[in-house]
This record gives sequence, C-alpha cells and structure tokens, in this order.
Amino acid sequence: MTDPLDLLSSAYVPLSSVLSALGTEEGWQPTGCAGWTPVDLGFHLLDDARRALVALCTPAAGFADTDAVSYWTAWRPPAPGDDAELWSTRIAASTAGGLAGIAPRYAETTAAVLVAAGRVRETDLVATQGRVLRVADLLSTLAVEAAVHHLDLVASLDRPGPGEAPLAEVRRVLEELAGGRLPRRWDDVTAARRGTGREPLTAADKLELGPVAARFPLFG
Repeated sequence: MTDPLDLLSSAYVPLSSVLSALGTEEGWQPTGCAGWTPVDLGFHLLDDARRALVALCTPAAGFADTDAVSYWTAWRPPAPGDDAELWSTRIAASTAGGLAGIAPRYAETTAAVLVAAGRVRETDLVATQGRVLRVADLLSTLAVEAAVHHLDLVASLDRPGPGEAPLAEVRRVLEELAGGRLPRRWDDVTAARRGTGREPLTAADKLELGPVAARFPLFG
C-alpha cells in the first residue's frame, strides 16, 4: 500500500504543475464538472487545500467517526439546476485574479499541506467538516479529491492527467463503496469517471454490475 504522504504528494504535485501551466484562454474551457471552468475548479481546489492545512493543525480527541471510505458517503452530485456553489465559487475566483493568481497560491498551499502532514503521525486524529479522522484517512480523501478534479481539469485540454497511485486510490475507495470489484475492463480513469457520475453507465455496465448499478454514482 502506498504511504499516505507519498500518495498525497503524487496527487498534489502533478495537479499543481498542470494548473500552473495553463494559459489564460485555457482557463475558460469546459471541465469535467458541468458548467465549471478551470478557473472555477482551481479556486475550489485552493479552498480544499486550505481546508486540508487547517485540518492537519486541528487535533481531535476521542475516536475517529469517519474513515477514507465513509467520508464520501455524504458527497453526492449536485441536483440539476443547483448552481449555488458554482456561482459562489465563480464570484470568489473572480477576486483572486484568475489562474494567474490562483495557481501560485495553490502551489504554495499544497506544499504547506505536505509539510504539515509530514509533522504528524498517520494515527493522529484530526477534525474537519464536523468529522474526526485519522491523518492517514484524511490524506486519502485529499488525494482522491485531487485526482478526480485533476481528471475534470484536463477533460477538454491536452494536458497530462493524474498518476497511477492517486487513480488506484480512487478505484479502491469506489470499490469499497460499491461493496465489490468494479468491472475489470474499466481502466482506472474510466472507473473514476463512471463511479463519480462524470460518465454514464452503458447497458453492458449495468448488466455486469447488476443491482449495484442503481447506487451509481457512488459519490460526486
């Protein structure tokens, strides 16, 4: 199993590189999140990195009530026409100077997250979003979020996608949520896209998945 800190680094570093390399026009292309541009998505990613930094500096007592898999059960795709998060993100992103302002902040914040993660133990408990997780589980959720949104970011761009380790972690989490293996003919990119509702299931997928197909998307 990949070391949690190495896993997060393998998700953050390539994503930061792609975000930093995007030109102004690329910042307004479609992404894998319907209605979202790379500028919107970049700000969302920056906000998540800031949350990660706060979480790693927020020790918790007692017992973990959430792990790397159960964390995702609360996250569902937005309902059709639910644009509130998009508009609030776009307004905030517009004050950040576009990608030219967002990308360097994302790079420095994710670098700080990796430093902070290296200073705590994997078994330490931290708090975020009203939940308590082990550090190792938190780092998994951050890597999964980064990998899925990395795929979103490059959906319409000729830029490299996430690496093997983060995508494998996405698949692992999806299979745990599904309660069994996803179709072996799916590569990890397909598993990530279909498992999170970015791509619809085909008739063959539904036949192979059986009753589990009704639970898709597994998170979004």
